[in-house]
Amino acid sequence: MLLSWLTGLGAGMVFLHFVQKRLFPYFWDDFWFLLKVVRNGIQMEMCKRRGKLVTVLDKFLSQAKRQPQKPFIIYEGDIYTYQDVDKRSNRVAHVFLNHSLLKKGDTVALLMSNEPDFIHVWFGLAKLGCVVAFLNSNIRSNSLLHCIRTCEPTALVVGGDLLGRIEEILPCLPKDVSVWGMNDSVPQGVVSLKQKLSTSSDEPLPCSHHVVSNLKSTSLYIFTSGTTGLPKAAMVSHSQALRGSAGFWAFGCREDDVIYITLPLYHSAASLLGVGGCIELGATCVLKKKFSASQFWNDCKKYNVTVFQYIGELCRYLCKQPKREEERDHQVRLAIGNGIRSDVWRQFLDRFGNIKMCELYGATEGSISFMNHTGKIGSVGRTNFFYKLFFPFELIKYDFQKDEPMRNEQDWCIRVKKGHPGLLISPVSTKNPFLGYAGSYRHTKSKLLFDVFKKGDVYFNTGDLMVQDQEDFLYFWDRIGDTFRWKGENVATTEVADVIGMLDFIQETNVYGVPVSGYEGKAGMASIILKPNKSLDLEKMYEQVITSLPAYACPQFLRIQEKMETTGTFKLQKFHLVEEGFNPLKISDPLYFLDNFKKAYVPLTKELYDHIISEKLKF
Repeated sequence: MLLSWLTGLGAGMVFLHFVQKRLFPYFWDDFWFLLKVVRNGIQMEMCKRRGKLVTVLDKFLSQAKRQPQKPFIIYEGDIYTYQDVDKRSNRVAHVFLNHSLLKKGDTVALLMSNEPDFIHVWFGLAKLGCVVAFLNSNIRSNSLLHCIRTCEPTALVVGGDLLGRIEEILPCLPKDVSVWGMNDSVPQGVVSLKQKLSTSSDEPLPCSHHVVSNLKSTSLYIFTSGTTGLPKAAMVSHSQALRGSAGFWAFGCREDDVIYITLPLYHSAASLLGVGGCIELGATCVLKKKFSASQFWNDCKKYNVTVFQYIGELCRYLCKQPKREEERDHQVRLAIGNGIRSDVWRQFLDRFGNIKMCELYGATEGSISFMNHTGKIGSVGRTNFFYKLFFPFELIKYDFQKDEPMRNEQDWCIRVKKGHPGLLISPVSTKNPFLGYAGSYRHTKSKLLFDVFKKGDVYFNTGDLMVQDQEDFLYFWDRIGDTFRWKGENVATTEVADVIGMLDFIQETNVYGVPVSGYEGKAGMASIILKPNKSLDLEKMYEQVITSLPAYACPQFLRIQEKMETTGTFKLQKFHLVEEGFNPLKISDPLYFLDNFKKAYVPLTKELYDHIISEKLKF
């Protein structure tokens, strides 16, 4: 009797296992991942109910107390332990406490490259309860001035290698902003923070300076180009920072991992997911000033790297490097990032060994995120009924001609079917708030959709088009609006157009992104109308874009037109221009290419076009 019962039970379990594998192949992957998400949420809720609101800074202080001598940052061969970073950041806090008028809640802008002092200053200011605004170290001139004015800082801290950038705009800065330079020798009007640090105390500050009463309060400003205009300062709450710092842990990283970060710290990927993720784990971070494809695997071997962060371009650069025998001689087991193409993904794995690629998606200012926990090539993540309970979202139809969401006869948005691209939106609620941007509310409002499926509902517009397949895997499809992505950065087309429009021979400029064979994202292209009786000055054009824009935002292609089409709402038409691209055989208008070797815009000939398409010419 018992034997037959056990046999039947066994047969039943085998059958259920077969059905699960057949009909629900990702059930256990989804289950264990969701369990991690729920566990993390429960831990945060338990802390809140105990009346103890724990921030990323609090977690760092806990790690510094628990393992003071463990390496936290390795930079250019130098080791900074958790205790070292704690003490150095204490020095920063004491300098501002004793030599400035900074108070809790004030904003301080930070313009620094990747270096340990970026983290020291960030944590030092956080210990005073300040909101820190991360400025993009690539921008300059009017864009930099705009960003500083937008976040309205009380003080500005500048890295030693970027003081020249600030000196250019120093006379234009608001008079009430004190400027501090991380160098012994600083321009007139700038205070040397480095000198004051040498005599500052490294004793801990009272927790009362940085304790928070609400995790929804602003912790950081991180600039994003969004979909229109100049960069906007996205408000990042303590709660969002905590969620970001849990990403490495959710993907299976451990305390004994050594994590290689070459992405810029002014982005949330490197700062929140990267540095914050190391803190969450108590792991070690190898920080690189700038990514180097030729040094990448040497560094991984030298520092025993087990995990690295990537963007798609980084992996593509590595695949383009000449093959070397030792490129598989490493301990890397995980790579975490976003934006890698399927073909590059496969090529990377074939060439560099058994590395699990952990693709993810997230918007700095939004609450929606996806994580590819199954390793499905090309996907940014997976969804299911339970996942949408925690991270609700919708994919809606988008009108590319009108550049806006489609609506039906009742004026409601329309959900797309599986397999079709749709605009990714997520509901705004008390549970999933959208803090928006610093400054005018119109910037925040521009990212919101109202009355989407019913009267009164509000959704955050990510500006990204996604496709959901029949197995509920999600794939990034494209960006919408006046923005495109190039060299791992979002480029606001209106900002580029404004810079070009300053030239006295330009009447109108239409900037957009065009796909280029072999490259991630889209390269910038500017369609231009000249003023009557004015001629194109390529030298002035080159000088203007190179001196006023970051390298990734400079248009790679120029097109000279006699007139431009507009939409029904009088917006410049981009759809057909993007479709036509930069092929001189199909376009009769004059075309030019930004030749970095010649440091000039040159005519785009068929021969040059062929070199670009065949990837013989790199840019």
